[in-house]
Amino acid sequence: MKNKIRLKQYFISTLIVAMCLFVLFLALNIYEYHTYTNNFNNTIGAIVNVIKDKYPEITDKEIITILNSNDFESNDFFTKYGIDINNKSVLLNNDKDYHTFLIVNMSFLTLSIVILLIVFIRYNHKKENDIKEIIKCIEQINKKNYELQIDSMSEDELSILKNEIYKTTIMLKESAENSNKDKMNLKKSLEDISHQLKTPLTSILVMLDNIIEDPDMDINVRNDFVRDIKRNLVQALLKLSKFDANTVHFIKKEYNLKNIVDESIKNVSTLCDLRNINIELNIKNDSKIICDSKWQIEAITNILKNSIDHSKDNQKVIINVENNNVYSTVEIKDFGDGISKKDISHIFERFYKGENATSDSIGIGLALAKTIIEEDNGNISVESNKNGTKFTIKYFKL
Repeated sequence: MKNKIRLKQYFISTLIVAMCLFVLFLALNIYEYHTYTNNFNNTIGAIVNVIKDKYPEITDKEIITILNSNDFESNDFFTKYGIDINNKSVLLNNDKDYHTFLIVNMSFLTLSIVILLIVFIRYNHKKENDIKEIIKCIEQINKKNYELQIDSMSEDELSILKNEIYKTTIMLKESAENSNKDKMNLKKSLEDISHQLKTPLTSILVMLDNIIEDPDMDINVRNDFVRDIKRNLVQALLKLSKFDANTVHFIKKEYNLKNIVDESIKNVSTLCDLRNINIELNIKNDSKIICDSKWQIEAITNILKNSIDHSKDNQKVIINVENNNVYSTVEIKDFGDGISKKDISHIFERFYKGENATSDSIGIGLALAKTIIEEDNGNISVESNKNGTKFTIKYFKL
C-alpha cells in the first residue's frame, strides 16, 4: 500500500510539471502573437491615417480590401533601403521583439530539456538503486538469509521482479524450514527406532535360533514362536512406515459403526477370556460413518487392547456408541489404575511408554490408532484418573 501511494505521488508530480511547462509554452506563444499583431496594427493604422489625409477620395472599403488582399506585385521599394522582405520584417519593432522572443524560447527550451534530464537522471538513479537492492537481496538469499525487506522498495516496472523474488524467498524459506523439520524428525525417528528395536529384535532372533537349532521342536511350540514374531515390533513398524511414506490408500465407504466395534471386540476376545475381562457394549442409536473399515477395526482394536492391558483381572471395559447430527462417538472406558498426569499428554506419541505400561508394550498401538482415526475425519481424546481411563473417538460427518 505504501509503495502504491508513493507511485501515485510520483505520477501526479510528473503530470503537474508537464502541465506547467505546457501552460507556460502556450502563454508565451499567445503573448508573442499579440506583440507581433499589436506592432503591425499600430503601424498600419498610422499609414491608413496618412493615406486618408492625403487622398480623401479613397473609401474605407477600398483600404480594407487592399489590406486583406494577397495579390501584391513585388517591387523594389524596400530593397533600395536595404530591407529584404523575404528575410526581415519591415517593422523594426518586430525584428527587435523577434530576437527577444528567440532568446526567451531558447531559454524555455533549455529549461524544459534540463527539467526532463533531471527527471530522467533521477528515474535512472532510482532504477539503478532498485537493481542494486535486488542484487543484494539475491546475494542474501544465496547466503540462506530469508529475512528480506523487499516490500520497502518503491513500486515501478521492477515491481513484478521484486514480487517474484519475494515469492521465491518465501518458498525457499518454507522449504528450508521443512527440510530442517524433516531432518529433525528423521533423526528422532532413527534414535527411537534404534533404541526400541534392540530388545524386540533380540527376542525375535532368539526365537528364530530356537526354531533353526531344534528341527524336531513340537509343532505347537513352533507355531507359538511364529505367532509371537508376527505380533512383534516389525509388523507395527511396517504399518507406521506406510503412513509416513503416504503409501496407505484408504478405501472409504459407509459402514455401520456397530459392526466395526463388534469386529474389534472379536479381535481381543481371546485376551479377555485369559484375564476374565468382560466387554460391555452399549449402543444408544444406529450410527454409520464413512471410513476404511479394515483400518478403523485395527485402530479400535489397539485402543481396546490398551484398555485391557491396563485393567485388572475380573474387571470390565465399557464401550458406549452414540450418534448425533454432527458426529458419531465411541467411548472406551476401563477401570484400571489410570494414566499419570506426566504421561497423559504423551500417550499418542510413537514409542512412548508410560510408567504403568506393560513389559511387552512397544509404544506404537495408540500412535497408529490416532493416525488412522484422523485419516477418516475423526479425532481421539483421553481422560484419566486413579479410577480408570476413558478414550473418546469422534467421527465427524462434515
